[in-house]
Amino acid sequence: MKKLLAIILAVALFTFSLSSPALAASCEVDASYPAGIAAKGAKTFNSKCIACHAGGKNNVKKEKTLEKDALQKYEMYDAMKIITQVKCGKGAMPALGKRWKPQKLANIAAYVLEQADQGW
Repeated sequence: MKKLLAIILAVALFTFSLSSPALAASCEVDASYPAGIAAKGAKTFNSKCIACHAGGKNNVKKEKTLEKDALQKYEMYDAMKIITQVKCGKGAMPALGKRWKPQKLANIAAYVLEQADQGW
């Protein structure tokens, strides 16, 4: 049941991302984000991101995990790059920046980096 729900959510997010290219194109992220608090990011990640990224995996693009080696390979092992990805979206990743404040985005990035360092 959880797997089916994750697949449905992934398809919905993918469809949404294809329907809003202007949103992603107009997104800007500046360097003034606050430092993230990983413990607070864990709460958001485990309630909002887990459907596609359980255990640091990626249910949509299997190779683009949140594991340290993949983040480094795809040049995403950086808090500002993770914030940009979550805020602006790209591909199947929806743009969440209009819904979430800078602190929440920074917290998620801190959590992802902490978990990547610990091997999820």
